[in-house]
Amino acid sequence: MTHLQHEPVEGPAAGPRSTPGRRALAAAREVGIVVVSALVLSLLVKTFLVQAFVIPSASMHDTLLEGDRILVSKLTPGPFDLQRGDVVVFADPGGWLEPEAQESRGPVVDGLVAALTFVGVLPQDSGQHLVKRLIGLPGDHVACAVGGPTTVNGVALDESYLAAGAVPCEFDFDVTVPAGALWVEGDNRQDSRDSRLHQGEPGGGTVPVTDVVGRAVVTVWSLDRLTWLSRYGDVFAGVPAAG
Repeated sequence: MTHLQHEPVEGPAAGPRSTPGRRALAAAREVGIVVVSALVLSLLVKTFLVQAFVIPSASMHDTLLEGDRILVSKLTPGPFDLQRGDVVVFADPGGWLEPEAQESRGPVVDGLVAALTFVGVLPQDSGQHLVKRLIGLPGDHVACAVGGPTTVNGVALDESYLAAGAVPCEFDFDVTVPAGALWVEGDNRQDSRDSRLHQGEPGGGTVPVTDVVGRAVVTVWSLDRLTWLSRYGDVFAGVPAAG
């Protein structure tokens, strides 16, 4: 029997040996790809889904305290409708906030903080935004008389979310919310510059829906403050739609 002869097989061509420098460069490249991917993902999440904010004032006690970190859903308004009782974050409609002097920490640190905030790694300082509770939707009739409850479309509200010792109003008002706008008030009524205090300004104290960043859904920091932010649907359950 004739046996077939195997052809000699040559081994792999010797290539340049891996050096510590090449390995370090490859590792740095991988880390760079991961970091850039994470930043892009964070920017997309912040732009379309969720954004973090820091609470700067006492206007929403005891629901939100100074220094709380909240997550704001950008799906409301949008795929989901705003509802009475929502805690909403919105851009200053104009003149609601006093200009704040920003303390510089140096151009490098300031630039880094601005960049990380832009992509959503750091929470947004609420310096140009406000957070309040949505009381009146477009077309709603909102009123309050000193010593009485807030009413929406003629129904009195039992506002169980109000801060300890707060009263619904310290002066009378009676408004109808225009189309495309919202009526908002702080839970800590006597320490909140909200719709009630801006009635003499353009818009009559209402906030354009287009200024709303989104609905605050959860407090995430500090950890002992971790809680879902309720809409208090029971408070508004009996309120009819605007006539």
